[in-house]
Amino acid sequence: MNVLAIDTSNYPLGIAIINEEKVMGEYITNVKKNHSIRVMPAIEALVKECDLTPADLTKVVVAKGPGSYTGVRIGVTIAKTLAWILNIPLVGISSLAVIASGVGRYFNGYVSPLFDARRGQIYTGLYQYQNGKLVTIKNDEIILTEDWVNQLRGLDKSILFVGNDLPLHQVAIKKALEEKAVFAEITEHNPRPSELAFLGKDKPGEDIHSFVPNYIRLAEAEAKWLESKKNQ
Repeated sequence: MNVLAIDTSNYPLGIAIINEEKVMGEYITNVKKNHSIRVMPAIEALVKECDLTPADLTKVVVAKGPGSYTGVRIGVTIAKTLAWILNIPLVGISSLAVIASGVGRYFNGYVSPLFDARRGQIYTGLYQYQNGKLVTIKNDEIILTEDWVNQLRGLDKSILFVGNDLPLHQVAIKKALEEKAVFAEITEHNPRPSELAFLGKDKPGEDIHSFVPNYIRLAEAEAKWLESKKNQ
């Protein structure tokens, strides 16, 4: 089984190929560049470097959001196209779960991955490793940072916060949760596409044609358009 993982849901671009329990190759960048012109060359280069051909791929796993509206859409569109052309299963995984998976395995507590959602809001969820598997404690949502930390005050364990946007919210989190808040190291904030691949490798394939991203909220432009239609 050669599983291709694709994550373009935020600034980081991540591509990985795993084979059973082996990470064959992994490509990660965290720069503000257009994913739409970089992701296919990155996939092609990694497939070639791993001495594979597209026909050798057996599953595609994609980070399906939340995150950047455009970024999520690019990754999902490419993943769906590849799965359809190669006639292989497609699996979608939460973009937040990918980050939680990368840091939570050896943390005795909860993990709160986050992306900035502007206006004091974050995309986040709550995860924990139980019996060696990542479990969702609170579903992904968009929420004010203040409201989120208020929900976490009563938890019985420490919470590990992780994500490239953490510095935007770290002061507020630390003030509210004090010693209960733990912050990941700078090298742990990028989502690992190999983690994405392992999260999805044993999950059943989804219907390619009905598969859609999980934006959690509408893109701002779309939301304004719908609001304008209501007022007509």
